[in-house]
Amino acid sequence: MPEGLLGWCLVANVAWETARGEGGLDVQRGTRRFAPGALLWIPPVQWDPGHWRVRAVGRHRGNARRYVNMVVRVDDLENFRVKGVYSEGLVRALNGSDHDPAAPRTLQDPWSRERAQSWADSWNQPRELVRIDGHLQVGLFVPNPPPAELQVDGETLHLAHYSARGPHYSRMPPPVEQAPKS
Repeated sequence: MPEGLLGWCLVANVAWETARGEGGLDVQRGTRRFAPGALLWIPPVQWDPGHWRVRAVGRHRGNARRYVNMVVRVDDLENFRVKGVYSEGLVRALNGSDHDPAAPRTLQDPWSRERAQSWADSWNQPRELVRIDGHLQVGLFVPNPPPAELQVDGETLHLAHYSARGPHYSRMPPPVEQAPKS
């Protein structure tokens, strides 16, 4: 273990462009609380902040001196990787309300390097949530760009269209185009 290392943590950068608004058509630089490219430290999940959201620790846009805890969308993050924690101030922020002042250099719920790397590898894979016949399928993902056909439970689904809200599949095959007669 390197000298001064207090533990390992999953980290990511805030994406330069984030999508907001109806259909994700409002493109912004970074997020409301974090500048684009800002380094965010992601502690292990202790509570569920919601679908595809994580608790993150980083330096706020308005005050780059102190760490703040915020819940952010995973879609607003990029370049997931593992970094070592060396700062007591960062340990205090990562521990949150569980921080023990008697042990200021102790992470309360640390990542193992292997577990953090596994999460980073998983989140670095581009993937999209799938809609089938207009209904969101929780837990079903496809790569970006999505395949033209998808097999789900022995059934072949066909890509109907691909929009800012992700791929939309249909049970109906695409229409066959008739060649013009000459």
